[in-house]
Amino acid sequence: MSKLLDGKALANQVKTELIERVAKLPNKPGLATVLVGDDPASHSYVAGKHRDCAEVGIASIQIVLPATATQAQIIAEVEKLNQDPACTGMIVQLPLPKNVDVGKVLAAIDPAKDADGLHPVNLGNLVLGVAAPLPCTPRGIIYLLNHYGIFVAGKEIVVVGRGTTVGRPLGLLLTRKTENATVVLCHTGTKDISKYTRSADIVIAAAGNPGMILGDWVKPDSVLVDVGISRTEAGLIGDISAQAIAKSSWHAPVPGGVGPMTRAMLLLNVVEAAERR
Repeated sequence: MSKLLDGKALANQVKTELIERVAKLPNKPGLATVLVGDDPASHSYVAGKHRDCAEVGIASIQIVLPATATQAQIIAEVEKLNQDPACTGMIVQLPLPKNVDVGKVLAAIDPAKDADGLHPVNLGNLVLGVAAPLPCTPRGIIYLLNHYGIFVAGKEIVVVGRGTTVGRPLGLLLTRKTENATVVLCHTGTKDISKYTRSADIVIAAAGNPGMILGDWVKPDSVLVDVGISRTEAGLIGDISAQAIAKSSWHAPVPGGVGPMTRAMLLLNVVEAAERR
């Protein structure tokens, strides 16, 4: 039977450790969120992040703007937070209104306060191997694997999905000398994804295509990490089918696997930023 990579339990452990680290800081760290519009899912995500902050002793700074906010107004709020000493780290909740250039807004964030680890400067530092805030979901995946004794050095890993929040930065993290894995990055342009997944030691699916990783796409006793989330009438569904999970030695499910770790890594990035001050 496949064993569970329990991200929820590990995230709670990370939070417990962060409580102790926050208590030792001379000044209380603060996470700022910039939320634009009335999207219920975005409001729910942001509320969850601030609940997490309260659990570990991180202060909350919440900026809420109407859907009519202009790009200039959003950037002005980001620049205020850049100068605010109470703000240790910040995120701009996506999506933003269609008339807003997301790249320009994110680039306005001070890289040192980039709690998501996705600022262009920090992604460039990742490529160069320079210490910088790391992308939360990729970092959470590696943290989860390491905790359960699944070390990636020398492993053949297939990442399905090339998004800028998971797939691309995850490939960079896994191929650092500290991780030392061999990575194949598959995407919509890959002619036969199963050709690569069938020989992989670890498959990480982040395509947002429910159940796409079929049972005959994976080898017995492989490790499966599900990152894709699709909302259906039956609830949240991941990219990896039940048949594939049944063949695996370990699996990170949807929900309860990578999602809680992403939120925990956001907190960790904020605390680390405070410790660097």
